[in-house]
Amino acid sequence: MQSLANLEQNIQQLLTQYMELQEQLRLLKEENIRQREEILKSHAELQQLKKEYNRLQTAHALVAGDALNDEERQKAKQRLNSIISQIDKALDVLKQ
Repeated sequence: MQSLANLEQNIQQLLTQYMELQEQLRLLKEENIRQREEILKSHAELQQLKKEYNRLQTAHALVAGDALNDEERQKAKQRLNSIISQIDKALDVLKQ
């Protein structure tokens, strides 16, 4: 009789531990989702900041004129050519 009571007590403890672990798992999954969303948001912000940085470099290159070295001037020219090319492609698509 004693062993049956011990078995019931052990089973109850296992069920309690199982339920606690299930709750921990649920909380960890929620935290994982939140962190993934935060990473995606940070990545999007980083991409936006990179674009803005490139725009500012181009604007600086246009304003600074002779104050730039050849490499900076060449990079600015390439960025402008790329922008113009993208605009031309967009216009072609709109014409169709």
